[in-house]
Amino acid sequence: MTRESPGDGLKPAPNNSIVVGHDGSYCAYYALDMALGLAEQLQAAVVIVRAWSIATAPRPPGWKFGYVSSFDEYAATVHGEFMRDVQMSVDRYPTVSISYRAVNAGAAKGLIDVSREARMLVVGSRGRGGLAGMLLGSVNDQCVRHASCPVLVVRPWS
Repeated sequence: MTRESPGDGLKPAPNNSIVVGHDGSYCAYYALDMALGLAEQLQAAVVIVRAWSIATAPRPPGWKFGYVSSFDEYAATVHGEFMRDVQMSVDRYPTVSISYRAVNAGAAKGLIDVSREARMLVVGSRGRGGLAGMLLGSVNDQCVRHASCPVLVVRPWS
């Protein structure tokens, strides 16, 4: 069973739920599959989160050069793309209760805030380390350090 909840924003996910971040990357799909599999075994709900900003959002359908789309148009476009991106993964777990959150916030802040009352937060790792990791920062590092629930960082097999 799935349900959409685009208006919940940064509101905490339910207590027994598993929160998973999804940014459309390969690692995010791996994290989503891991979260859905765990949720199926634990009979827990899943809250899939996509953080976004105007700078990272896809252009709304009515966008034209010189026209400034409204925040609501951007939010609807992000939510629609997000739903399409995760649909195939979600369809493989029909017994898992799923909700979706497209949050207008930084990735780490969005995941930490939504997961503050959750059973677990699952994030993917792109494996960026060394100097690049220090310069760019790391969402999963911030989640591990600041989330109030256990954090599972998953990495696809090479």
